[in-house]
Amino acid sequence: MRMYQLIDALIDYGVTEELITVWDIDYARNRLFHLFDLKGAEYSSNHGGTVSEKVSDLLEEMIDYAVRIGMVEEDTTTDRDLFDAKVMDCLMPRPSEVIRDFYHRYESTGPEAATDFFYRLSEASHYIRMDRIAKNKKWFSETEYGRMEITINLSKPEKDPKAIAAARNEQEEETYPKCLLCKENVGYAGRLDHPARDNHRIIPMDLEGEEWFFQYSPYVYYQEHAIVLSRSHRPMKISGQGFDRLLGFIEQMPHYFIGSNADLPIVGGSILSHDHFQGGRHDFPMAQASVEEWFTWEEFPDVHLGIVQWPMSVLRLRGTDRSSLSELGEKILHVWRSYSDEDVEIRAASADGTPHNTITPIARWRDGAFELDLVLRNNRVNDEHPDGIFHPHEEVHHIKKENIGLIEVMGLAVLPGRLLHELGALATCISEDELETTALQDEHLAKHVPWVRGFLNGSNLTQEEAYRLLQDEVGKRFSLVLEHAGVFKRTTQGQEAFYRFLEAARQKGGS
Repeated sequence: MRMYQLIDALIDYGVTEELITVWDIDYARNRLFHLFDLKGAEYSSNHGGTVSEKVSDLLEEMIDYAVRIGMVEEDTTTDRDLFDAKVMDCLMPRPSEVIRDFYHRYESTGPEAATDFFYRLSEASHYIRMDRIAKNKKWFSETEYGRMEITINLSKPEKDPKAIAAARNEQEEETYPKCLLCKENVGYAGRLDHPARDNHRIIPMDLEGEEWFFQYSPYVYYQEHAIVLSRSHRPMKISGQGFDRLLGFIEQMPHYFIGSNADLPIVGGSILSHDHFQGGRHDFPMAQASVEEWFTWEEFPDVHLGIVQWPMSVLRLRGTDRSSLSELGEKILHVWRSYSDEDVEIRAASADGTPHNTITPIARWRDGAFELDLVLRNNRVNDEHPDGIFHPHEEVHHIKKENIGLIEVMGLAVLPGRLLHELGALATCISEDELETTALQDEHLAKHVPWVRGFLNGSNLTQEEAYRLLQDEVGKRFSLVLEHAGVFKRTTQGQEAFYRFLEAARQKGGS
């Protein structure tokens, strides 16, 4: 029977990838028999070693079988994913075993060995869906701020209409876990509006006397894309304590960076209801950007403070004493929260007291010192810019309309999947001299035509040359997106306003 072949092949995979040991084989096999309602009488050990497909192919065929016999209710991506996690959980070590092995490696070999183990486990368990992530399109684009990283996200599956309709009919009181980041997601079976997490594991960490948890994102946008989440389901809050936790994490994991989305709508991330950070083993373009000018702060002689050459408004704090960085960062945050400058559209709060100023912080260890980058944010809207004054303006919505969160702030554009087709079709129109005809008449391409006119010099290009040109220009357009999000513009007026803020911060922060 084919299912027995697939089960043995999956178990071979589990042993090879060190999800299980040889002592777990019978246990894992029996769990899979039970999951698929197989009696086992037809099983023969001769089935082993006869299947060599990739694990994603094995799982696809196994789930096809589950669909045929009615174990999977609907043959949709959502329903299949809910069952996929249950199959892999049959090969997963218990959470306590994962935590024990992580900290054994941490203590005996070091933090890099520990994260290498945990990341490999997260990939091998199919929690991180590398088969889907491989579909993402990535490239680099040279700009005046350095090389921007561009990715078109194709890995996150769109919700099936049937799943959306079914989820809408779910009981409103279904609130467990409270969100996608709660620690209670470990081992959760999932539902139509909440992904299965049977094969999900997390690592407890102490950050400044609080219990937090370390995990990986299932849809990694960069190398070892990690999430660090509070034990408590509490709203995001940028604070001096948060800076302490970021730098405390770096002290424990110096090979990673870590940062936080801002804590206000428009300039914040997609999940503001649960306090969390994002980190990983990746050197972002902003981290590589140079400092235009260093300043001194009399109260903190051991901290270097500089303005980063970046399209957004970034202060870089650098020093070997992390408590000094955190304390200075808190003073800057405190001043920024209440800072207004009408000349450059910055107002700290609306008339009703609604706050607008906050910070996106990023921490790292570089060349023997801690660095804490503070990206100044403001979420005001007005009639001209109803989506946000310091948000991508309408002229760039054809490329990026969504919030500029932590990942984009650091120079990695996460662009919508629609662009893959649109750029390809635009390249064809350019190569066939149909920009003003076919492209302009296509509802999906017409929005790009004014942008293309701005850089197309009229020379004849092949489709391949046109596509490369479009890729380069997307990066430049993304730089403009970030400039829109910057509170102090890269103009004489904007930079003078930046200096005014620094002077105000020195005067108020030093008191």
